[in-house]
Amino acid sequence: MATPVSFAGVFPILATPFDEEGNLDLEAFERLIRFMAQLGVDGVTILGVLGESNRLLDSERETLIAAAVKAAAGRLPVIVGASHAGTRATIGLCQMAHELGADALMVTPPVDSASNEKLIVEYFERVAEAAKLPIVLQDHPASTQVNMPVPLLLRLVGQIQGIVCIKEEATPTPVRIAALLKGMTQRQVPVLTGLGGLYGFFDLESGASGFNTGFAFPEVLLSIVSATRAGRLDEAFQLYTRFLPLIVFEQQPGVAIRKELLRMRGLLRSNQVRHPGLAITEATAAQVRRLLDRILPDTDITQPIRC
Repeated sequence: MATPVSFAGVFPILATPFDEEGNLDLEAFERLIRFMAQLGVDGVTILGVLGESNRLLDSERETLIAAAVKAAAGRLPVIVGASHAGTRATIGLCQMAHELGADALMVTPPVDSASNEKLIVEYFERVAEAAKLPIVLQDHPASTQVNMPVPLLLRLVGQIQGIVCIKEEATPTPVRIAALLKGMTQRQVPVLTGLGGLYGFFDLESGASGFNTGFAFPEVLLSIVSATRAGRLDEAFQLYTRFLPLIVFEQQPGVAIRKELLRMRGLLRSNQVRHPGLAITEATAAQVRRLLDRILPDTDITQPIRC
């Protein structure tokens, strides 16, 4: 039975670990999930952009979903990225996730619908009808090449009950989040922010319910959310600005920097990025180390960070 998901708090997007030959490293993947549970996050998302989902075989997706559900062991919900260029294929991925015990789905609009709002609505209607799990609608035009105006997002929420959350990553995110929350007059769903936490403080200030992103230090995001909820905005802002250089550096295109940070935290054995993704350079890895020395001096980052 699926675990209920609040869609409020922190939901890290997990990397997919590979060994040096580019094969799945399930031991590291399960260790990553157990560490997230130890931190007390509100759920995890797998097979997103950070998870290199576009470089995985369908059989590998199946293996990873099963491994995630097993490692989570009911301690935290598992959200599965199930986007595909075709409607039928997306439905198939959604049904696979349901059958393997996932708790929710993350779905983006296909590029073929980019200039046709009718197609976008039809796509989400058909997927939601067949999916059998709640859907996080991801609005990330940088990866999807689909720009969805706020009125369209409001229409989707209003018409499709299966959409239970919006992950807003179309800039300017604070403005769009505020507009979405103001516009949901009949049916309210939570809005989460992503983009590596880049605009996180401002998005929370605008009403976002939390983070759904791949920052390598989710405990920092948990502390920012906790302070914001308690009305301690100065504390939340100080935490945000303290870690902002790391957030900015990590948010550069690609997944290699995040994978190196996760390797340094002892969660991945390798920072391997599957081809044709770019691997981290020695110069960039050295910059990461210098940055950590400035922000977290004399800190064992293999343990949860106390903020």
